[in-house]
Amino acid sequence: MTKSHLSSSNPVFGRRLLIGLGVLLAAALLAGLAARLAGGGHADHSATQPTAAPRPTSSSTASAEPSGEATGNVARPPHTTSPTDYATALARTLWSYDTRALDQQNFVNGLRLWLTSESQYADGASVEAQVPDPVLWSRMRDNEQTSTARDLEAHLPDGFRQAVAQDPGALSRAYIYAVTVTGTVDIAWSGGGRGGESRAITLAVQCRPQQDCALAAIAPTVYP
Repeated sequence: MTKSHLSSSNPVFGRRLLIGLGVLLAAALLAGLAARLAGGGHADHSATQPTAAPRPTSSSTASAEPSGEATGNVARPPHTTSPTDYATALARTLWSYDTRALDQQNFVNGLRLWLTSESQYADGASVEAQVPDPVLWSRMRDNEQTSTARDLEAHLPDGFRQAVAQDPGALSRAYIYAVTVTGTVDIAWSGGGRGGESRAITLAVQCRPQQDCALAAIAPTVYP
């Protein structure tokens, strides 16, 4: 499998999306999206969408479980309009797996279903980067490794909230939210081995009004 398997049709824009998250978290992201939609050749969906953004909650627990349907034992995205609920479900899916029943390719393919269908925003390479490569996955499978996520909490980073407060209109261009999820991952392997670790991840989640949320990208840095 190559890195192109999950790459977006516009990898340059995908990098810009992540750079936006990395430099000023949301301010640069929102400004970049607005400029891209205004003059970069992509359709401006804001003209046909309500101007009011959905109201994301500041935290999320297990209120939004994946739909229960699965592809290759990977849960499908939940039906939710909440960025934090969606991010919680995605982190749970990303951090919970059983290498004994699931191969690496199927895991990647299942995660691909979480990406937004708007290819100009979908940065699949950032998602694939979170999955162990085939060689490492094979070694994990030899050790019958399983991973289970628990105690997940999701919130909008302070930087994102501040950026939206300063320029609320920018959010309505693409409706992409920065969401940070924290939690604990329990790992088990053959021979009775067990371990655990705390994890955190920042996601770019697209939630257009009156539409289910979808994943745009995973930031290379976690933002509080």
